[in-house]
Amino acid sequence: MKTVYNFDENLQKLTEEVEKELQPIFKKYDEIEMLNSSKILKAFQDNRLSSTDFAETTGYGYSNPGREKLERIYAQIYGAEDALVRPQIMSGTHALSLTFFGLLKYGDTFISISGEPYDSLKSIIGTEGDSKNSLIQNGVKFEIIDLVNDDFDIPAIQKRLKKSKVKLVEIQRSRGYSHRKSLTVEKIERVCKAIREVDKDVIIMVDNCYGDMVEEREPTEVGADIIVGSLLKNMSGGITKTGGYIVGKKDLIWDVSERFSAPCIGKDIGADLNQLNDFYRGLYRAPAVVCASLKTMTFASRILQKLGFDVDPLFDEERTDIIQTINLGTADNLIKFCQGIQKGTAVESFVTPIPSQTPGYPHEEIMASGSFTSGSTIELSCDGPVVEPFTCYMQGGVTYQFGKLGILIGVKEILKNL
Repeated sequence: MKTVYNFDENLQKLTEEVEKELQPIFKKYDEIEMLNSSKILKAFQDNRLSSTDFAETTGYGYSNPGREKLERIYAQIYGAEDALVRPQIMSGTHALSLTFFGLLKYGDTFISISGEPYDSLKSIIGTEGDSKNSLIQNGVKFEIIDLVNDDFDIPAIQKRLKKSKVKLVEIQRSRGYSHRKSLTVEKIERVCKAIREVDKDVIIMVDNCYGDMVEEREPTEVGADIIVGSLLKNMSGGITKTGGYIVGKKDLIWDVSERFSAPCIGKDIGADLNQLNDFYRGLYRAPAVVCASLKTMTFASRILQKLGFDVDPLFDEERTDIIQTINLGTADNLIKFCQGIQKGTAVESFVTPIPSQTPGYPHEEIMASGSFTSGSTIELSCDGPVVEPFTCYMQGGVTYQFGKLGILIGVKEILKNL
């Protein structure tokens, strides 16, 4: 490492100190990786996965056993009844939009109980932007209940549910671009139980983006009715080129699938576009890649903290997603930080990212990403809105070795420029 990249002695020594300190934490990540690997291998075996399940279908995609088996496997892994896992779902935002529009109709009310939703969802809901096709423009009512001290405000949630009918409760597991902690599965379990004390029928939906395979359990195993995620993040294994998943109760998955395709057709259509082999291989690798990402982000947290940066979570805090934040104080620092991380990537390390307007986001964004798959946030990347307090959101690392190198190269550049 020192020979190839000419890291100075101080940085090399700091790296060795940090890695020694992190070994007990890394061991815990290894144990979670083994548990989740066991779940996936058992699901493959129980469903008799065969090489014939990778065969391509075209056209309408009727009677696709490989696709149907993949969705049974996803349901089993997540402890759910059914799943929709498709290449036609283009992103996590698209998967969330499908779910909202599949489950909510004119006059329905849904509430976010984890505070303000992620920036790209605001235009879907209709609280920002001028789309005529938002949920609010379609007659859906939306309310927010804020978190209190990074936890659910259970008394306020129960009081609201008793007041009048709510169709859907939405939980965003990851922090998004907010400055709160991400929500653990334990906290989600607790709020699901509190909700059921008041309302047995309200749909509990979790945006699971960035959270898959990070803990020993998933939200559908602790009371959530339906969860949503992207195949450009944790479940991609660094392999899948596109796609998203929706997992949950069978009737809810069918409703969403009718929005995905057409009424009365639902899940029964959709060519796999020769993506099934990638979907299966990505799923197979997902626990290892998530583990590598957690190690990369924990390493980044500790080394950046020791260099004087304000980081969250701290290296020894419990993690429920793969995101690491760094507060940089000024727009110039944020831009230079992202430019430094870009230099540590494998693809387009020579590119200099600059802030720009990004579709679906209300503010200018700067994004550093040298990814083999465009937009793949399981690969080392960082981004952030160029607004106060100028926080960078970093994630990914498909192997710890490449992730560590990327961080160190980035740190070298950052210290040079800041």
